[in-house]
Amino acid sequence: MTKQDASDKKPWYHEGLRFKCTGCGACCTGDPGYVWVNKAEIEAIAAAVGVEVPEFERRFVRKVGVRKSLVELTSGDCVFYDRVTRRCKVYAVRPRQCRTWPFWTSNLRTPEDWEDVCRVCPGAGRGPRVPLDQIEHQKGQIRI
Repeated sequence: MTKQDASDKKPWYHEGLRFKCTGCGACCTGDPGYVWVNKAEIEAIAAAVGVEVPEFERRFVRKVGVRKSLVELTSGDCVFYDRVTRRCKVYAVRPRQCRTWPFWTSNLRTPEDWEDVCRVCPGAGRGPRVPLDQIEHQKGQIRI
């Protein structure tokens, strides 16, 4: 296979994928995990919450190796997920990881990976077809 042939190969989802967020909060709740945040995201969320960055990091961020993640409640829920309203308290400035769901590399490796997402996310596999260029843009924003 030539270099040109490899670059011409289309991903299995080249016709797009259906997705429409239902606002269910499933991606914000449940099993423990990580919501990776960088310096700019920390600053933006701190401003939205109305606290200085050092205080924000003390209350809402944990170090994981050299990276930083938002803390979770003991239930596994994101600290900014409001169970009463079923909404994110910082939606307008939510981290890139949240903005790009479900179009993460790990969810797009194979059709079976996407089917796994469809089983846990009520919006995946439903709604309007998201075109390849938008999927690739989202996927390129973060490596998960």
